[in-house]
Amino acid sequence: MGMARDPYEVLGVSKTATADEIKKAYRKLAHRYHPDRNPGDKEAEEKFKEVQNAYDILSDPAKRANYDRFGSPEGAKGSGFGGFSGFGGNMTPEDLQDLLRQMGVNFGGSSGGFSFDFGFPGAATGTRRQRARYVEPEDIEREITIPFLTAARGGKIDLRIDDHEVAVSIPAGARDGQVIRLKGILANGGSLKLRLHVEPHPWFRREGDDLLVEVPISVAEAVLGAKVEAPLLDGSTVAVSVPPGASSGTKLRLKRQGIAGGDLYVVLKIVVPKEIDSRSRELMEEFARLNPQNPRADAPWNR
Repeated sequence: MGMARDPYEVLGVSKTATADEIKKAYRKLAHRYHPDRNPGDKEAEEKFKEVQNAYDILSDPAKRANYDRFGSPEGAKGSGFGGFSGFGGNMTPEDLQDLLRQMGVNFGGSSGGFSFDFGFPGAATGTRRQRARYVEPEDIEREITIPFLTAARGGKIDLRIDDHEVAVSIPAGARDGQVIRLKGILANGGSLKLRLHVEPHPWFRREGDDLLVEVPISVAEAVLGAKVEAPLLDGSTVAVSVPPGASSGTKLRLKRQGIAGGDLYVVLKIVVPKEIDSRSRELMEEFARLNPQNPRADAPWNR
């Protein structure tokens, strides 16, 4: 087996690169050589492993320091240490003691002897058990805008992620600001978080899972009562009974016609004609005389 390449060279960064620069280089290369993007490409698979190994070394401060000093992430143990000559004869006794301390050697006793202590049970052989370091894939969050009806009724939307078309299922009753997580969909193995923004509807207004829709009625319909048409979420209409004497703002409840089992409220709005003829005016004046009314008598500011 040949020697592993210099991790700085693998990631294409300098030896003075910051942690952010190293992470950025790693993400770019891991994305390029990820097996999902290069199915069946053995060379890309090997490069991906090489990039992962390089990042494993340079993202760990201790391993990086060991590599910078000894040429191995394990420190002197992995550098072929065999006495002073292993370092070109430039190591002083003090350097050796520092090195041995890093390896877990405890100095003690008047005899100047030393013992190995590597901090884990059964480590009498003087070798440190290697543990695989797992690098948590990083998630990415994006914002998308979806139609009101898709959020209300649920459905699928198509997105393009890493050159792949992905169908995303929107649950019925999805809310503005809600986050949908697509696990393991990114090239680096991370999840994609989609923060939803719901477009407003031209006539429906949402309150939780309930819907409100304003329906205009005439003065006569308000006074006498009537049957009027109101829209439903599915595009159809339904006949609603306006009770005699209805006022603007009156809410008529249609059960389970809202979102995800919520209700639909028809909000009445009385529309007064801007112009009336003289006969209509006479009738309205007579109506006022026959039906004296002070609608502001019970207003909060008059109580």
